[in-house]
Amino acid sequence: MYVVVCAAGVAGGVGKLITAAQERNWDVGVVATPQGLEFIDRQAVEAQTGHPIRSAWRRPGDPRPLPPPDAIAVAPATFNTINKWAAGISDTLALGILCESYGSGVPVAVLPCLNAAQAAHPAYRQSLERLRAMGVLIGSHEPSVRPETGGADVFRWEEALELLAPERAP
Repeated sequence: MYVVVCAAGVAGGVGKLITAAQERNWDVGVVATPQGLEFIDRQAVEAQTGHPIRSAWRRPGDPRPLPPPDAIAVAPATFNTINKWAAGISDTLALGILCESYGSGVPVAVLPCLNAAQAAHPAYRQSLERLRAMGVLIGSHEPSVRPETGGADVFRWEEALELLAPERAP
């Protein structure tokens, strides 16, 4: 399983999702957006997964540092990533992987993490509709009313696994 991490306040808690996925026997690799790298503890995540974090394209001929994914969890998913993905924009490795997931049949769950003002934008609603039409599993999203938490008070990491494979309970 790949966990795609975007630049959101809750991203530092990605270890919770990794642990829950590993308890369900997933081999987890992390792909971060370039800005998302700044929100996570790279050494801790790499130690936890046993894989390097991917964020940049590899050169032709370079070995693949992660096995191919059998599922993808996008958590946390920002307004920017959701809208670019739905529009088919592939300007980062993370978006490239997400855009390719549709054509390769890899199941994807997304846990949006954005504020109420962003969630009210019509492009966001249209993007969610397009992603749903592509078969993407959309997690619940309740924007936090407490900006100081960065959304941590309402973000449920395990929801990605509940969407992808509820039968893989520990």
